[in-house]
Amino acid sequence: MINYERLSSAVIKGNVKQVVEATQAAIAEGADPGEMIEKGLTAGMTIVGQRFKACEMYVPEVLMAARAMAAGVDLVKPMLKGKEIITKGKFMIGTVKGDLHDIGKNLVALMMESSGFEVVNMGVDISPERFADAVREHQPQLLGLSALLTTTMLAMKDTIEGLKEAGLRDSVKVMIGGAPVAADFATEIGADGYAPDAASATELALRLLGK
Repeated sequence: MINYERLSSAVIKGNVKQVVEATQAAIAEGADPGEMIEKGLTAGMTIVGQRFKACEMYVPEVLMAARAMAAGVDLVKPMLKGKEIITKGKFMIGTVKGDLHDIGKNLVALMMESSGFEVVNMGVDISPERFADAVREHQPQLLGLSALLTTTMLAMKDTIEGLKEAGLRDSVKVMIGGAPVAADFATEIGADGYAPDAASATELALRLLGK
């Protein structure tokens, strides 16, 4: 019996050495690569997300856990060659025009990737036109807009309007987040949802996709 709990526990601790050892042990025992990721690595990161949301873990610990998880994934990846990798969906995220903050955005991208989404991280200071072009190119099911300043919040509305003008609004669910943003603002600008933190973002994404 493969000990996936050992693997997930090492991820939660953020211990790269233990994750590598547990992953190597699971591989030696003939574990299925998909199960190693789902039942071991991702399962551990899911608990990290829950604890982060409950303020039982903080950003540095989440980043350590993500780094540990990545070390395990790197060992498993070669075993996935030639196999279809099933994702929960494609998620694109960027910080809106005029805003250069990226720590929160990157944490959301990290949590989404850890939860099984394919992530396209566009970076910061992204104009409505660039968002529209990227949605057309990458065809994500979900688009995350981030802003940390009250002065850049309105760029979220401009981006949604830009998607409408480009005929793309119905093709993608739009999520917003950031320190000055709230649920009523999401409703006001026509977003599909608001997430107060990275862990909530993954839950919202799954909910919006009906999963």
